[in-house]
Amino acid sequence: MLYKKILIILLLFSVCCSTVLGATMSSYLQTNITNQNPNPAHPGEPVELTCIVQNAGSNNLKDITVSVRPHTGSTFYPFSQLDNQPLTQSISYLNAMQNRNDAASLKFDLAVDSSASVGTYYIDVVTTAKEDDNAGNVISTITTLAIDIKGKEYAQVVTVNTANIDIGKVEPLEFNITNTGSSALQNMVVSWTDPKSVIFPVYSDNTKYIKHLDANQTVTVNYYVMSDVSATPGLYNLNINLTFEDYNSQAQTIKTIAGLFVGGPTDFDVSYSESSQGQVSIAVANIGNNVADAVKVSIPTQTGYSIGGSPSTIIGNLEKGDYTIASFNVSSSSTNTSSPLKLEISYTDPQGNRLTEDKEVTVPSNSTLAGSTKSTRTTSNNNLIYAVVSVIVIIVGIYIYRKRKQNKSQVELVPPLKDTKKV
Repeated sequence: MLYKKILIILLLFSVCCSTVLGATMSSYLQTNITNQNPNPAHPGEPVELTCIVQNAGSNNLKDITVSVRPHTGSTFYPFSQLDNQPLTQSISYLNAMQNRNDAASLKFDLAVDSSASVGTYYIDVVTTAKEDDNAGNVISTITTLAIDIKGKEYAQVVTVNTANIDIGKVEPLEFNITNTGSSALQNMVVSWTDPKSVIFPVYSDNTKYIKHLDANQTVTVNYYVMSDVSATPGLYNLNINLTFEDYNSQAQTIKTIAGLFVGGPTDFDVSYSESSQGQVSIAVANIGNNVADAVKVSIPTQTGYSIGGSPSTIIGNLEKGDYTIASFNVSSSSTNTSSPLKLEISYTDPQGNRLTEDKEVTVPSNSTLAGSTKSTRTTSNNNLIYAVVSVIVIIVGIYIYRKRKQNKSQVELVPPLKDTKKV
């Protein structure tokens, strides 16, 4: 008796299961997400979801709707509807027993809030449909999606600490690198090259390493560089490579270019050359590593010296290592006690800037300047007067001497008078 009761219960259970299974399989919608772009999603950027809707049941379905909604018990944040992009789409008809190739494909575009934090968020894809032969029977399915949001990794060289370097000099060079994305950067490698092989790193190679760089954080990378001493002044490109690992440990590379001008100011050396009757000659040499264009040498107003004529002279262009002579009419005052003669050298550097350097040159105390030649000329005039007077005295003496001699001769030529007195 007990055996029969157990058998009846098993038979009833089998019938119930078959009824339920048959009802289930007669109408069944299956929804899958086949693609997410980008994956993971990024704050402030849209994300596209591709859905496959498949009728896996034995009944044909019609008036199918597919909607993207907030997950049960949560809000839709950080997602929102994009302009002109619907959150609900329709499928007019789906045949029964479809395979994946016959399924309908739908795409939904959502906005991701720019302030979204890194994490995993959930949304629901809800489908509803009517049976073709029984419109009153509406079936519904809910598929929950997990969408990861990761910050976008991005870095850039914001500033370079200098715009130019001098030729042949060791100069500091700094790159300020900022993570402008919303995720940390890992194992960053910074390197640079000059394709023209004019600028080189010194004291280290051209590669620096940064282990970690948080979002919105800036790090300074320091180098020392030097240009070729024979480099032509001008603008040169530095090709900068930034390599880092993203959150999937995949290597990413960002390339950028920075400009660096090779040139800068030069330097001069001046020395006394010679002086003659108030004219002073100054040797001007370009002892720097850069060309100096449109060089002008001037003597400014100063105590102890005065200039006759123009106080400036243009000597043209001076290549590095060249020199020339600049001459001026200079007179010194009586109070001048060998004060250095001040000079101004103006020139145009390779960048087009007009620069001026102040120099001094020592004029020897025994130099013949205009102010010191007056006494020499006075002495010469006195000597001339003495010579003239001496000549006149000599001429007068000769004249007197000759006159006396002539008178004496005349006296000797007169015969003596005879005495006519008789005794």
